[in-house]
Amino acid sequence: MTTIIETEKLTKSYGLHRGIIEIDLRVERGEVYGFLGPNGAGKTTTIRTLLDHLRPTSGRARIFGLDTSADPVAIHRRIGYLPGEFTLYDRLTGGQTIEYFANLRGGVDPGYQAALIERFDIDPSRRFKEYSKGNKQKIGLVIALQHQPELLILDEPTSGLDPLVQQTFYALVREAQVEARTVLLSSHILSEVERTCDRVSIIKDGRLVRTDRVDALRDLAHHQIELRFAGSVPAAEFAGLPGVSDVVVTDHTIRLRIAGSLTRLVRAAAGHELLDFVSREPSLEETFLAAYGREEDEASPS
Repeated sequence: MTTIIETEKLTKSYGLHRGIIEIDLRVERGEVYGFLGPNGAGKTTTIRTLLDHLRPTSGRARIFGLDTSADPVAIHRRIGYLPGEFTLYDRLTGGQTIEYFANLRGGVDPGYQAALIERFDIDPSRRFKEYSKGNKQKIGLVIALQHQPELLILDEPTSGLDPLVQQTFYALVREAQVEARTVLLSSHILSEVERTCDRVSIIKDGRLVRTDRVDALRDLAHHQIELRFAGSVPAAEFAGLPGVSDVVVTDHTIRLRIAGSLTRLVRAAAGHELLDFVSREPSLEETFLAAYGREEDEASPS
């Protein structure tokens, strides 16, 4: 497997203000990689440092095996980038803006460019200043995608997009992955990362707190379980199981939360006349909040 993005203890300091601290990322070819965190966590600083818009205070980053500070122009030729705040020339039309960036790339496939404009339902005749936030975002996405780059770096790509346009974006991400292209997608929208990404890194206060596959991260969260029995509910038996909490008994039904493996719970339930067993798979949002909550708990005095 070919590594496309690799950082080693990448750090950017702003004097007394926090930037990012010892970020270690490794993104492989053909991967859709999520970079998840709330606003201000360090996502944009990481991306700008990768693109050599900012120079790292320490550590290093490589894209396509090239040091990002040594030859950023060679790297940028192979990248499509959408910044978090996308603003351009107000007096140009959307079509002129798209064409301007296509020319900077030495030209693009006009058929693919036209298909993107159609799929995003863009009116290219309007001036950029007349577009809504969502339509400006669509122009930015066309600019990032139109030259079919090897690597897409997208900072909050669905900001301002309506749900139907978001579906178009998700489809384009899947198409890029089928073509063995790579996507680094920064977001604070948990469902977006869960839907599109293979792996995800969670960043908090400038530091990575977790990196794993999306399904593995989801499994770290608590499952919500509901058990319905034919007779009386043996609540104490279940409450004493490892990882079980928030046990609530109603008639012949017991509801609980459990962290980690379900094996012991299933074995305990099988020892009684069980009528129904419902397990709700945790969302990435629950995992994300649990990870942040654990960090806060560990930092708080007992």
